[in-house]
Amino acid sequence: MAELGRRAALALGATAMSGLAGAAEPTAFDFRMDSIDGGPLDLGGFRGRPMVVVNTASFCGFTPQYAALQKLHDRFSARGLVVLGVPSNDFNQESADAGTIKRFCEANYAVTFPMTMPARVRGAQAAPLFAFLAANGGGPPRWNFHKYLIARDGRRVQSFPTATEPDAPALVRAVEAALAATPAA
Repeated sequence: MAELGRRAALALGATAMSGLAGAAEPTAFDFRMDSIDGGPLDLGGFRGRPMVVVNTASFCGFTPQYAALQKLHDRFSARGLVVLGVPSNDFNQESADAGTIKRFCEANYAVTFPMTMPARVRGAQAAPLFAFLAANGGGPPRWNFHKYLIARDGRRVQSFPTATEPDAPALVRAVEAALAATPAA
């Protein structure tokens, strides 16, 4: 798995992986994305906290998972969990307009967890974070609402397919285990 991570980092190129020079192994906290609220979203601000990263879409049969993602956020954020939504049109079910996505999520699901601007999540044009997650978490998303649980160290990644609801016992147990793990020094 470590070799896959190294290959993903090399494939992304020096500019996509800025700030990683000299790092033996990248972590999920070494990436930046653009926030749906405007401006950069530096994942380094979440260092040491478990994260659930989900590729989302507003016009998908799985879109109601936003409600369970919000409940997951509400239940565990005080203990350190970060839920991060990454809208993507890779499966042709998302608006191209970030403002429309943001309004949809807030009006229909009262989403308060952080979200990014729409991004590619698979293939050669995948956002560097998703290339890292695919390399370390069992491959790219096969559909919308694929979930990656990232450990406190930012290196260990568990993957949960679209059909696994955010409140599924297996995912909740994995989140609880990630929260119980000792923070990295």
